[in-house]
Amino acid sequence: MKDILGQAIHDHYHKSANHKLWINNQYGPKEEMPIDVYFRDEDDMPDIEWLAMNECRGRVLDIGAGAGSHALVLQQRGFDCTALDISPLACEVMKLRNVNKVIKGDIFVYDENKYDTLLLLMNGIGLTGTLENLKVFLQHIKLLLNPGGLIMFDSSDIAYLYEDGLPEKGYYGELLYQYQYNRQKTDWFHWLYVDEKTLEPIVNQAGFDMEVLLEDEFKQYLVRLTLSK
Repeated sequence: MKDILGQAIHDHYHKSANHKLWINNQYGPKEEMPIDVYFRDEDDMPDIEWLAMNECRGRVLDIGAGAGSHALVLQQRGFDCTALDISPLACEVMKLRNVNKVIKGDIFVYDENKYDTLLLLMNGIGLTGTLENLKVFLQHIKLLLNPGGLIMFDSSDIAYLYEDGLPEKGYYGELLYQYQYNRQKTDWFHWLYVDEKTLEPIVNQAGFDMEVLLEDEFKQYLVRLTLSK
C-alpha cells in the first residue's frame, strides 16, 4: 500500500508541501487529520498519553511510532526506547528527529528482541483491524515480552457514531478507512476501535489480565495488560 501517511509526515517535517491529510471512511464525510498531531511536544499530549508514558518501565517498544514523538519523550526520561513503524518515510523522519533506535518493520512478524513495555498510543491497537486479528496480535506479542512485561494501549467505544442503531452484521468497531493526500489515495484498510466489554474476554482468553487505568468523557480509555499468572 502507498506510504501516504509517511509522505505527509515527511513533507511536514521538511516543510516541503502544504497539503492536507484526509481520512475517508464509510460512515460519514471525510475528516481532516492534522499532520502536526504527530509532532506534538509532551505538553500538548492528552492525559491518556501522559499516563501511559508514566506507567512505562524497562525497555520500551513504541509500536506504530509515527514521527516518534512518544519515543522522544521516553528517551528524554532516560528509557531505552525503540520506535517501530512500517512506514519507511516515517522511520526516516524519526532518525532525523534523533530517535535513537528506529526499526522499520511489521509488528505482526517482528520478533527480534524482548521488551518490558509494549506501547501503542493514538489508538495504536487499531492497526489490528478486526477482532480476529486482535486475537492473532495478542498471541504474537507474547514473544516480545520479558517476564513481568506489560502492554499499554488506548482505544474507545464508538457506538455514538451510529445514531440509527448499531449494524446488524459484524462488530461496529471494525471500520474501513482510506488515507488521501496530495491527490493520492491508499487502498481501503481495516481499523479497529474496541469497547472495554468486548475487549476484556478477548484478552483474558489470550492469557492476559486487563486493568483500565483511565477513561474519559468521550469513552476513550487506557488499558494495561499483563500476562496472567
